[in-house]
Amino acid sequence: MTRKMRGASALALGASIALLATACAGQGTADQDDDETTASAGGDTTVEWWHNSNTGEGKEYYDQVAADFEEANPGVTVQVEAMQHEDMVTKLQAAMQAGSDVPDVFMSRGGGELANDVDAGLLRDLTDDAADTVETVSAFAGQYSIDDRVYALPFSMGIVGFWYNQNLFEEAGITDVSPSPTIEEFAGYVDQLEAAGIDPISVGAGDKWPAAHYWYYGVVRECAFDTVEAAIESGDYSDECFLRAGEDVQEILAKEPFNPGFLATGAQEGPTSASGLLASERVGMELAGHWEPGVVGGLREDGEVPDWMGWFAFPTFTGQAGAPTDQMGGGDAWAVSQDAPDAAVDFAAYLLSDEVQTGFAELDMGLPTNPAATGSISNQTLAQLVPVRDGGGQTQLYLDTRLGQSVGNAMNDAIALMFAGEAGPQDVVDAIEDAAAAQQ
Repeated sequence: MTRKMRGASALALGASIALLATACAGQGTADQDDDETTASAGGDTTVEWWHNSNTGEGKEYYDQVAADFEEANPGVTVQVEAMQHEDMVTKLQAAMQAGSDVPDVFMSRGGGELANDVDAGLLRDLTDDAADTVETVSAFAGQYSIDDRVYALPFSMGIVGFWYNQNLFEEAGITDVSPSPTIEEFAGYVDQLEAAGIDPISVGAGDKWPAAHYWYYGVVRECAFDTVEAAIESGDYSDECFLRAGEDVQEILAKEPFNPGFLATGAQEGPTSASGLLASERVGMELAGHWEPGVVGGLREDGEVPDWMGWFAFPTFTGQAGAPTDQMGGGDAWAVSQDAPDAAVDFAAYLLSDEVQTGFAELDMGLPTNPAATGSISNQTLAQLVPVRDGGGQTQLYLDTRLGQSVGNAMNDAIALMFAGEAGPQDVVDAIEDAAAAQQ
């Protein structure tokens, strides 16, 4: 279920930045002055920090951030562990299951995974300890809250939509692309691309989750946000909107819009992956998240994000119950382990400071959650997602993350079978309900 880039930062896209100078540490417990913060650290203190920006400018930047915090907080050492994403996820899962060797500050994806860690008593409640930071990122804190208590501080929040090749669209005669098309308009794009001899869409169905994104978005469109939340809480998915979500996917599948061999196609690895096909200009579009410019740029010979990349939202449907401004996506947050020193809370709050988030934005490492930094995203292809994300709608967390691994995997398996023509809308709903019942 892990994703190389969906849970990772899209690292530097060619932008440069002067690394930040020393800045003071904080908010929350760091609302105190520097002397009090140092005292709260109890003298010589080590904060172990795990993250997945393990290459290039992203790694260099985070190393500097740790050094800046150390300089502002004498007696505190930040032990940085930068890992490849899947390795980090595997190590975190092992540490959580063992209940030991949990790092002090680490990345959390929220949802069911966060709930399990909270239930196990492994995470620190940051609601009061980092109150100022929680207020700063309050628009995104809900996905990292349990019973109105915040257990992780979201630092990047993105949304999923269609990234498309503007040149190929123009070649197909599509000159007026809506930022939020109806399903009829979207079907027209597919038809015109096919008529021009262009494969309309790539999808990495071999990795399952890219295909599952279509059903997730069907749910966002057909179901009111509160309906989804109620179903997750109760395990009852009998509302007809969940069946309609599957029917929407079948409507798209019936047009046969995907690249040849899409059932075995990978998501992001190499030139024949879904992202590779978009990068090499062999398909018109791909449904993907805010990581896609970085992935596409990395798969091109020049290593640059192409200027032909455009973006539009997943199509809307007549009579849908979901708000048209609602989107599907997710991001990453900094969690603090229950047994971590107070300095770890100060450090997590520092990572959400104006200074650090601005540097994060200038390097295009993701979509920052601190409003002071959102105007600093250097890549305009990526920056165009911010007004959509912040446009007043709800962002539904990736449903496999929201539901947790057991239910999420069962759901993704059923959706993959639907893409293969071996399951229908009711089968997806049954798979979710059965998996949810089994873990109660």
